[in-house]
Amino acid sequence: LFLATLTYDTLRFEYEDFPETKEPVWILGRKYSVFTEKEEILLDVTSRLWFTYRKNFPAIGGTGPTSDTGWGCMLRCGQMIFAQALVCRHLGRDWRWIKGKRQMDNYFNVLNAFIDKKDSYYSIHQIAQMGVGEGKSIGQWYGPNTVAQVLKKLATFDTWSSLAVHIAMDNTVVMEEIRRLCQSNFLCAGAAACPAVESDVLYNGYPEEAGVRDRLSLWKPLVLLIPLRLGLTEINEAYIETLKHCFMMPQSLGVIGGKPNSAHYFIGYVGEELIYLDPHTTQPAVESNDGGCLPDESFHCQHPPCRMSIAELDPSIAVGFFCNTEEDFNDWCQQIKKLSLVRGALPMFELVEHQPSHFSNPDVLNLTPDSSDADRLERFFDSEDEDFEILSL
Repeated sequence: LFLATLTYDTLRFEYEDFPETKEPVWILGRKYSVFTEKEEILLDVTSRLWFTYRKNFPAIGGTGPTSDTGWGCMLRCGQMIFAQALVCRHLGRDWRWIKGKRQMDNYFNVLNAFIDKKDSYYSIHQIAQMGVGEGKSIGQWYGPNTVAQVLKKLATFDTWSSLAVHIAMDNTVVMEEIRRLCQSNFLCAGAAACPAVESDVLYNGYPEEAGVRDRLSLWKPLVLLIPLRLGLTEINEAYIETLKHCFMMPQSLGVIGGKPNSAHYFIGYVGEELIYLDPHTTQPAVESNDGGCLPDESFHCQHPPCRMSIAELDPSIAVGFFCNTEEDFNDWCQQIKKLSLVRGALPMFELVEHQPSHFSNPDVLNLTPDSSDADRLERFFDSEDEDFEILSL
């Protein structure tokens, strides 16, 4: 019944069940067995927020498109990887969506941040319009780097989630830079400079206590996105083991990638196949009611997820991780260091304590909404999204 309500733009509707294999199934840091945990696998996949093409939403910019069919797939993948960060932030990795079960308010708060209207934090409207300032016209396809940069800028307005978003350029993750970013809102010059904790402000309409709690903690939850180019025209097989390990880490947010018009959100793997959610389905736009609740079934993929051979992955990707606490980040760093010792696994990026001297000005990496110096941004937003350093053996 569910499948019959969807309009498919691709012919990929013969969904195969999971293969009967002894190989473990990894979904965003969780390990499953096909033989004993098939229901749990499908429930985990269904619980991820699934964003697809939509039609009949309010015109972008007032006069622009009312559907993103044919051009919005990477924007939808960006929404999915970011929604996973918000789910971990507000609901926890163990949260599950069960059809027909009444969900908590925070679930609808997360979902409403992505609804197709101009005032949602991470709506297709916001992503498309924020991209205009970076040389992407509305309706133009994004690469993984561009969507990551745009989401970073939009997150600065999301005071409810209070995320630190870092995009590691040049295949290098600088630990010092991340620590500075995640601790930045606590380096106040005396108590007077800090906002009063007793204030009665509603944080963008969300409960006040969330903001107060965050100001009393010492670490802003981190969303780390790493745009990479793992080969020239196809993925270099030396990176495949490393890529698999990324899905095994508890901090995993998955991977976004794909060629123009076929971007996917990769959430795990089994054997030599990647498991992904596919945005290439057009559904009618959904509106929330006055209470903020909305019909949410179309935001959860209720058939077995798609799979494809890892070797078919386009080499241009962005890998995502979420570290809720400083301890999570330290643990992630230790796992990355151990990964560099695995035989046959070529590192996809470098983890360093301090910024290498050949890097550009660090301030360029910490963009704020009022950044207006277009020249400084140019190298991050090139028109073809191809300015990654090519990794080679």
